[in-house]
Amino acid sequence: MKNGIYLAILASLVFSIMNALVKAVSFTLPPTEVAFFRSLIGTILIFALMKQSKVSFSTTGIPMLLTRGVLGAIYLITYFYTISKIPLTDATILAHMSPIFVFILAFFFLKEKLSRRMVYIMPIAFIGALLLVKPFQFSSYSMYALVGLLSAVLGAGAATSIRYLSQRHHAYEIVFYFLATATLVSIPLMWNSFVIPNTTEWIYLIAIGVVSLIGQVFLTKAFTHENAIVVEVTRYIGIVFNALWGFLFWFEIPDIYTIAGGCLIVATCIMMSQGKQKLKNQQLSSISSQSPATSRK
Repeated sequence: MKNGIYLAILASLVFSIMNALVKAVSFTLPPTEVAFFRSLIGTILIFALMKQSKVSFSTTGIPMLLTRGVLGAIYLITYFYTISKIPLTDATILAHMSPIFVFILAFFFLKEKLSRRMVYIMPIAFIGALLLVKPFQFSSYSMYALVGLLSAVLGAGAATSIRYLSQRHHAYEIVFYFLATATLVSIPLMWNSFVIPNTTEWIYLIAIGVVSLIGQVFLTKAFTHENAIVVEVTRYIGIVFNALWGFLFWFEIPDIYTIAGGCLIVATCIMMSQGKQKLKNQQLSSISSQSPATSRK
């Protein structure tokens, strides 16, 4: 097993621990407040890393950096809200739908090709999401799950903007704008429901901020050691980790709809990732086959 895969698994484990901490503290603190402290602590830490690595702030591309920040901020808040309201496994599976929306957004905004096979299998993921949202139950659960689906769309928007920004900006700067913007966006949302944390809650909040940054570091290193698609597919093991914490700490047992929907979503994402890799290989092969002819001219 390659180092990149080990790092991707480790990142998934660390992020699952963050999710469990978020759920635990959300019983007494509003999700918007948790998002605020997670972002504030992360902003301070990433700013320190920027100073240590001598990464300076850009003077151009600020509107796009802010756009990524806003998308990431609302994603974080909706995701934390979903974690606080529904079982950890369900919230995680819905968030893992973001690659599907990344393919769609990249097609429209980045002009990336979408193969016919990917178009045909995409509806399978939405059937899986339907099983998770459970609209046929007409309960508040469905509304919470829809917020979880919204977090996946927002996460995809953030990821698509990162693809664009990564060509022009340092990763630390992109992360800084995300966390700093999330801090500012969270303030008005938590204003009327702010709760002064006690000692235990402070420990949770600080741990969330530190653990999330560690997970981000592991994930970044995974992408530098291994093919991006392999890393994304490997990260689905995070669903297993989250299901484990949900069962151990809150006795959450996934129902048949969650299991079936999760399987459909994961299978679709893996097939689409493989399709994207195949399409990329075909493009590289086409370019390499044209090179000799070009060199002979």
